[in-house]
Amino acid sequence: MAEIEIDQAAMGRLAKAMAFICGPDHPTTIALKTAAESGSAKDIKKARTLFLRLKPGDRRAALTMLSD
Repeated sequence: MAEIEIDQAAMGRLAKAMAFICGPDHPTTIALKTAAESGSAKDIKKARTLFLRLKPGDRRAALTMLSD
């Protein structure tokens, strides 16, 4: 996956999409929500790492929800 910069607002929307796809208690959803709220580099790196570890179908579905 190409290096993509995601701003804080987009990360919050991505967290909502992940909550719909994987559930609100999924570690990736929680990490994205935390990163969106704090904006710290450490939280963003953790959220990005967890997001990239998802199944390709889940990642694609979440990104598709953002584009709608």
